[in-house]
Amino acid sequence: MKRLTAKEEEIMGFFWKKGPLFIRQLTDEYDEPKPHYNTLSTIVRGLEEKGYIGYTAFGNTYRYYALISEEEYSRKTLKNVISRYFDNSYTRVVSTLIEEENISIEELQALIQQIKNQKSE
Repeated sequence: MKRLTAKEEEIMGFFWKKGPLFIRQLTDEYDEPKPHYNTLSTIVRGLEEKGYIGYTAFGNTYRYYALISEEEYSRKTLKNVISRYFDNSYTRVVSTLIEEENISIEELQALIQQIKNQKSE
């Protein structure tokens, strides 16, 4: 899965929240000053080339839709971060979260219980 730029992620967010959109509808989602139609069209075509967006043709225009869910994208992005920055060590991730984010013992116990519940199912 190819990485997305911040702008591509922003645009994907509109598709995840709103569903299928024409470029004109996508433009309407922005506050003033709105991005140019051609700029959004170029970014959406890039998302299509990366496999994130599909489309349905309506004459000379296209309605675009997400091919990957937000949850799937989040999972794959998290796996990439863990692989890239933590040597695939989930223990290192949790240790970092404990050190940096002050995760409480209660939250850790709840996480352990959640893992136990998933293992028993």
